[in-house]
Amino acid sequence: MTPEEVGARLGGRVPDAVASVSGGEAYARATVDVPPDAWAAALRVARDDADLACDFFDWLSAVDELAEGFAIVAHLWSTSRRHGVLVRTRVPRDAAAVESVVAIYPGAAWHERETHEMFGVDFPGHPGLTPLLLPPEFEGHPLRKEFVLASRVAKAWPGAKEPGESEHGTAKRAPMRPPGVPAPGEWGPA
Repeated sequence: MTPEEVGARLGGRVPDAVASVSGGEAYARATVDVPPDAWAAALRVARDDADLACDFFDWLSAVDELAEGFAIVAHLWSTSRRHGVLVRTRVPRDAAAVESVVAIYPGAAWHERETHEMFGVDFPGHPGLTPLLLPPEFEGHPLRKEFVLASRVAKAWPGAKEPGESEHGTAKRAPMRPPGVPAPGEWGPA
């Protein structure tokens, strides 16, 4: 099946779905956008439909789109038919939740845990959204765009000295902060 046919097949079986094709010419994929309440149903159709036969769960993640919420994306693949499909949905920031698909694709468990931990998206029905990558005392969701990466504010960079900080006395460059890092007095312990 061509990407257009894959998208039309899945999009036609899920209410309110919108099918398109990603860029990539020979590597293009069918892309199907579904409402959040049809998320699990869309992945089940992709797996169970004989023409789609997407039996391999490749990956799942999120994209922080600020005011528009989070785009949740899953890539599925058919090992027998040799085609893939991207299934996407969008959830609002204040209610970032979409039904777990672990019962449909057990391989989604790790991906849902990582997405929950890094973006704060909840997956109701997941058997255990325990921390996966971050230490237990970590606060926040580091892949959200509003998360402040303040490592240089909290601890100086251990690399080479700035110009003018050596015993040679060359001209000193004004210190610079990376984009998104607040000034030292604006964040962290006083």
